[in-house]
Amino acid sequence: MSEQKIKLMSTVQEIDDFTPGPDRRLHSATHEEILAGATSDIYFVKTQDILQQLNLDDAVVTAEIFGRKSGMFVGIEELLALFKEVPVDIWALPEGSEMSPKEVVCRIKGRYADFGVYETALLGILASSSGWATAAREIKAASPDKPVSCFGSRHIHPAVAPVMERAAVVGGCDACSCILGAKLLGQYPSGTTPHALFLTVGDTVQAAAAYDKFMPENAPRVILVDTFHDEVEEALRVARQMGRRLQGVRLDTPSERGGVTAGLVSELRQRLDAEGFDYVKIFVSGGLTPARVQELAAAGADAFGVGSYISAAPAIDMTMDLKEVNGQPVAKRGRVPGETPNPRLVKMK
Repeated sequence: MSEQKIKLMSTVQEIDDFTPGPDRRLHSATHEEILAGATSDIYFVKTQDILQQLNLDDAVVTAEIFGRKSGMFVGIEELLALFKEVPVDIWALPEGSEMSPKEVVCRIKGRYADFGVYETALLGILASSSGWATAAREIKAASPDKPVSCFGSRHIHPAVAPVMERAAVVGGCDACSCILGAKLLGQYPSGTTPHALFLTVGDTVQAAAAYDKFMPENAPRVILVDTFHDEVEEALRVARQMGRRLQGVRLDTPSERGGVTAGLVSELRQRLDAEGFDYVKIFVSGGLTPARVQELAAAGADAFGVGSYISAAPAIDMTMDLKEVNGQPVAKRGRVPGETPNPRLVKMK
């Protein structure tokens, strides 16, 4: 994206003049459109227009942001990037902090005209990221000593998939499968093969052998074993073929077949051990929740891939209030005027 300064919308006329390009291929916003305020609620631009007409656009305000419920506070890194060129002071909880209901998690001080239009964007960033991170933390807490990968990108719009997967890793996941999400984290994407490979090849062992032959040596040898036949028998076939090169098998049994059960995991673990494959790990994915992770870990599962529990997590509603205008304490009814003390806030900008 270009580093040139992007003009922030501040009048209704600019909204009227704004037309998305006719050659647009996707409905998602570009970075430039977000920075220009095109994803903002229209009433914030109308507010800026009116304040300019009243010669109040130099008003300096203090705004405070709080969440409606407890959880993990995530998204401040992206908010700071959004405000990189905006002349304001920002205090906030550090990324990944625990937050309480109604606790002030971020304070912004500066000219309202410089940042008011961004209210929609900044609340969305914090609300979504905090919700995803909180769900990831719940999953990880169910079995803290076993690796968890986020597989949630397929459940949400691709434009925000990297944001979700980053939030999941901040929340506690050890890795993620989305290429861009992982790269932005400085990680390598996690994952081996989908069912499509096995269905196209036609046999689990043949597909496993092809993966082993053609994938780099540092690629994990974890093979799906639920595509065609009984999972235990397929796992043993693959293990006999690959021997010590097999690092793990993945169970992703669909709900139409009862899903992955504790009994299946326990049987697989015992059958692998009985044939000397005690080094083969059991990786489980598909419809996992904290309760299921806990149950399957107790049965012998070694690692988990979690998608919809994280990606479908509700956003933690965030609210931004003005608490001072030109140094004078203000507040709408039901709120207390003036800054809300919170010694946990750290100067960020």
